[in-house]
Amino acid sequence: MSSEPLTYRSAGVDLDLYEQAMDRLPAMMKKTNTGRVMPLPGGFAGLFRLFGEGKKYEDPVLISGTDGVGTKIKVAAMARRYDTIGIDLVGMCVNDCLCLGAEPLFFLDYLALGKDNPDLIANIVKGVCDGCEQAGAALLGGETAIMPDLYAPADFDLAGFCVGVAERSQLLDGKRVRPGNVMVGIASTGLHSNGYSLVRKIVFDHGRYGIDDYVAELKQTVADVLLTPTQIYARLVSTVLGKERDNVTAIAHITGGGLADNAVRVLPEGCKLVVDRGSWTAPPVFEWLQRIGNVDREEMFRVFNMGIGLVLFVDAAAADRVQALAKESGFASWIVGEVQAGETNATYRG
Repeated sequence: MSSEPLTYRSAGVDLDLYEQAMDRLPAMMKKTNTGRVMPLPGGFAGLFRLFGEGKKYEDPVLISGTDGVGTKIKVAAMARRYDTIGIDLVGMCVNDCLCLGAEPLFFLDYLALGKDNPDLIANIVKGVCDGCEQAGAALLGGETAIMPDLYAPADFDLAGFCVGVAERSQLLDGKRVRPGNVMVGIASTGLHSNGYSLVRKIVFDHGRYGIDDYVAELKQTVADVLLTPTQIYARLVSTVLGKERDNVTAIAHITGGGLADNAVRVLPEGCKLVVDRGSWTAPPVFEWLQRIGNVDREEMFRVFNMGIGLVLFVDAAAADRVQALAKESGFASWIVGEVQAGETNATYRG
């Protein structure tokens, strides 16, 4: 038995390092603050005013969502590049909330590590702040937990939580989807944050690529390709709903499960989807993965977004206007399918 007194540091948690990391976060978080954030230095929770800055609601409904980054974290660790996965975290949560017609209000993050690492924590939170700025949401707070023995020293995990608001009368719950609606697909930035267990197996195990290898056909390194952040669609959705709300009947975030499996989730009874795979061209990253991994085409569409990150269900007469708004906002878009009468399911054409 040791005669040395035990401390938290000897158990693997260095409170001095922890304080160094925490001291670096408030300045980054402040950049995300909106006028409805109420300052509470040292508080145990965050404060946010629902009303304020000209915001008024008749019958507000709070909308929440949570998600993580998945095994894309392992790619970030291989590249020793941690300042983009926070954007992924925000995107995966915020984009889900947008599907209900939400205005993102605030975000919380949870970071668990095996060992104190102020630089790592600061880089991850920087990405979260960047994502919050893109979403127009405040990073209201978060938690950093140091848990030696539960996580290996170099391991960590990341989760996030978004809260938004919408008028009850304007919720996009899919009930207004009708046969004859068309699907306006909005471009993704690539893989986003889905399917990375398969991606890593394809690239590193099967393809034998290194994280810093240059991929000539993509004109990027492996790290650049695989760490491209998730597209956050908050400002686009706000623009479209601001001008064409009555003509948008539903929104689907295209994540794991692909376009068909995610889009069918918003359908009411008596409606089916027909997705036209010939209406858009998937970005080169998907062709590259399919080729080097010898992945079946149907499996690609089942696992990945294949270049469509969000789908807006709209009245056919408004489709051109919605696409024009997408173009003005800097997004490529395509009519990727239609709603038909029938048993609730989704099928691909082409």
